[in-house]
Amino acid sequence: MQTDNPILDDLAKLAGGAAGTMHGVKREIEAAVKARVERLVAELELVPREEFEVVRDMVRLARHENDALREKIEELEARLTKFERSKKRTRTEPGKSRK
Repeated sequence: MQTDNPILDDLAKLAGGAAGTMHGVKREIEAAVKARVERLVAELELVPREEFEVVRDMVRLARHENDALREKIEELEARLTKFERSKKRTRTEPGKSRK
């Protein structure tokens, strides 16, 4: 932006330079803050989101498998109890011959 007044021209150049400098300072501050936050996260031993989600999915699968195994065990225990009761009945029933 050119004007007839050299003072205004100098002020415009100064303002443009200051804006560019401020943009550079902003980038440097953002980089410094990002680096500090990353160091803090590393010091706190926090896990990245992706690792958390993988472990969460593994826990869900393990819980599902555990529930299925629990149901199977309960079913087998019920069958065993039924089998043991029928075995006791056949031993104690009168009139039955044992081989």
